[in-house]
Amino acid sequence: MVLFAAIVSLHSQAIAAPYAFITNQLDNNVSVIDTETNSVIKTIQVNGKPVGVAANNHQAQVYISTPEANGFAVIDTNKLEVSNLVTTSNGALGIAIDSFGERIFVADWYENNITVIDSKSLKRIDTIGVGRSPSGMVVSADNRWLYVANRIDDTVSQIDLKTMKIRNTTKVGTHPFGLTINADGTTIYVANVESDDVTVLTTQGLKRKATIKVGSRPYAVALALNDSLLFVTNQDDSTVSVIDTQSLTEIKQIEVGEKPEGISTHPDDRRVYVANWFDSTVSVIDATTQVVVTTIPSSGEGSRAFGEFFADAKVR
Repeated sequence: MVLFAAIVSLHSQAIAAPYAFITNQLDNNVSVIDTETNSVIKTIQVNGKPVGVAANNHQAQVYISTPEANGFAVIDTNKLEVSNLVTTSNGALGIAIDSFGERIFVADWYENNITVIDSKSLKRIDTIGVGRSPSGMVVSADNRWLYVANRIDDTVSQIDLKTMKIRNTTKVGTHPFGLTINADGTTIYVANVESDDVTVLTTQGLKRKATIKVGSRPYAVALALNDSLLFVTNQDDSTVSVIDTQSLTEIKQIEVGEKPEGISTHPDDRRVYVANWFDSTVSVIDATTQVVVTTIPSSGEGSRAFGEFFADAKVR
């Protein structure tokens, strides 16, 4: 019994609350937020106007897209420092990681393609042509499919990760940007910036299931509470829409900071963090009560954090 208690104690000392990595585009840095204290514990310099975030907990790394540095930076989440810089192209924006932490996907806004990088060697292994101005991306939990929002084409593409080829492409709303997929891999939610709505697609054949009106200029989306609620950042309204995923209706709009953009759900599946561009803050929403419980000042200007920005952390 004493031995068991000691093992539990050692384990609890080795793992800390997840960190949120928030890109501050105007100041060329990344705020690291300890989600236990909801405070910034470090600011990491990342040049090249950092935008996108993808966490790879398999390798204790976070990838930060840097469009003006033509690629992405690799942050070591144990040391909380940049460990590598990778060049892909001059339009790197959206960034994602596969479910096994083996491949990094970088969307090129100008070249209309996805660069595929091996996460161990950090070498290019493929390039996949998609629609115009690819933005948000998400990988299915079973690691079979990559979904890409093509902003200028008003489409979403489904890429087979076995063949690295497009399987389907379908029209959505006007200028899709952020998107996410539910845990069982059946439904995709797409934020359409210019049509002020969210398109709901089935993954089977990319069929349109619903179109849901939200606030002005929806940017990104995140699911919470066992996928029962969808949260959508409305840039021009400074709000987050809450959508009931059963009835597919908007049930509330929550006031957050000015110009909310990136949004991601904490691994506890309850707290939803929102990066506010004009305020340079992060709003924390309790999904159960649908209210903002705290607001965290960022350590830089232009907080954007486009992507999945939570990563595991170790006690230091």
